[in-house]
Amino acid sequence: MSSTFFIPAVNIMGAGCLQEAVLAIRGYGFRKALIVTDSVLNKLGVAGKIQALLAAQQIESHVFDGAKPNPTVGNVKAGLAQLKEQQCDFVISLGGGSSHDCAKGIALCAANGGEIADYEGVDRSAKPQLPLVSINTTAGTAAEMTRFCIITDEERHIKMAIVDRNVTPIMSVNDPELMLAKPKGLTAATGMDALTHAVEAYVSIAATPITDACALKAVELIARNLRTAVTQGDNLPAREQMAYAQFLAGMAFNNASLGFVHAMAHQLGGFYDLPHGVCNAVLLPHVQAFNATTSAARLADVARAMDVNVTGMDAAAGAAACIAAIRQLSVDVGIPASLRELGVKEEDIPLLASNALKDACGLTNPRPASQAEIEGIFRRAMTPLA
Repeated sequence: MSSTFFIPAVNIMGAGCLQEAVLAIRGYGFRKALIVTDSVLNKLGVAGKIQALLAAQQIESHVFDGAKPNPTVGNVKAGLAQLKEQQCDFVISLGGGSSHDCAKGIALCAANGGEIADYEGVDRSAKPQLPLVSINTTAGTAAEMTRFCIITDEERHIKMAIVDRNVTPIMSVNDPELMLAKPKGLTAATGMDALTHAVEAYVSIAATPITDACALKAVELIARNLRTAVTQGDNLPAREQMAYAQFLAGMAFNNASLGFVHAMAHQLGGFYDLPHGVCNAVLLPHVQAFNATTSAARLADVARAMDVNVTGMDAAAGAAACIAAIRQLSVDVGIPASLRELGVKEEDIPLLASNALKDACGLTNPRPASQAEIEGIFRRAMTPLA
């Protein structure tokens, strides 16, 4: 069976690599950038720093700081209008997943026309987006290097999953110096997001030996470094290892796709405007408990990568050890224990489950599920895992 491996053509990584990245951008011959970011990074002067580096290379830039958490159709429209007004010939995304996804939406519509909702689903666009360079400031989503773009439709209260080879950035930049001193909660949520990417890619029905290798190494690095990154936000070695981990997890899920954790988390984010990484972290052990009947051996591999001693255990026991280790890591980094703590309501579960079953991410989950089974997972996640 054939497979295709997607990744940006250029990926610049490591502490202090930002200057190298700007020199590489100059080599493309671009004239004017739209920098897509959020208001916090703009106020902190991070966007201004990028502008100054670009100006030193004779590249003009304008800042659009309207990328909100869980970016919306409206955010994409506003950014696209500014791009056209300023006649920018490429886009730079600066931030975490929200900035990258918003920028992808802008760049895709700029090249293909229409509305971002036109591209919901898999490979719906006709041609590559406007060139996009993604500068990452968090270690979690891997949106800086994937073909995934998640945009909230405010009218339908859902997150649209756009999986399209044409939204892959031409360059990704991961400088862990930009990740120092990020808040504990953000570090924890993005780190658990990366773990979810790795685990879902490893148990995916589309997994390959290449994605397996990326996923298991990502799990190993996250298990060894996330706690330190959360408790010691200025620990550069831990931040750098987490940057590599989230990138590896991105390589895995960008090609093996995901599963029901993401399909369900997208609904929570779209309906309640909840942080994506936290939703993933709460759902991850519950979905893997559901998957354990078909993926026990693979979950035991994940436990081993998390430094759990599974010697002498059968596959079922190894899977249980994996789920326990995932939950313990969540507890250690301060993730809420249940969906109820996040404000999810029992009466909304049927609609959430129905929409989750329509999400493209669920197509590669190792165990199919019915409406009733997805509702059951949501209900079990309403209380802490025993």
